[in-house]
Amino acid sequence: MRRHRKSLWASGVLSMTAAVCCGLTFIAAAAVMSAALIYYVMGDMGLTAAFAAFSPGAGACAGAYIYGRYRRRRGLYGGSLCGALMYAVIAAAAVVFTGELPGIKKLLLLTICGAAGGVAGVNSKRPKGLMDQ
Repeated sequence: MRRHRKSLWASGVLSMTAAVCCGLTFIAAAAVMSAALIYYVMGDMGLTAAFAAFSPGAGACAGAYIYGRYRRRRGLYGGSLCGALMYAVIAAAAVVFTGELPGIKKLLLLTICGAAGGVAGVNSKRPKGLMDQ
């Protein structure tokens, strides 16, 4: 039997939205875990900056990897766009809650990590349940 509806990953906008939401969820989870690790295990605030940079970088890489793995094309462009959209969401939340924009370093971090994740996702093994788009 044929499928009558297209996959989520066939639409560029929906697939990008899903990947950005997955990446932002991963950023939040990594931030919570790194905060717990610093508080309970380390007890020292010396490596806070490293953990603060790791969480968004890993989240952008994970979201773009998901996008590249299921979309299967344009990994560098899609990953960069995924990271930039994550920055836009984070910047909007920062303006609402703190009243100031995050720095350009965070945009570069998210964009570069997103590009790397998108390329890795496109070059990874094809998922089993993925239908052709």
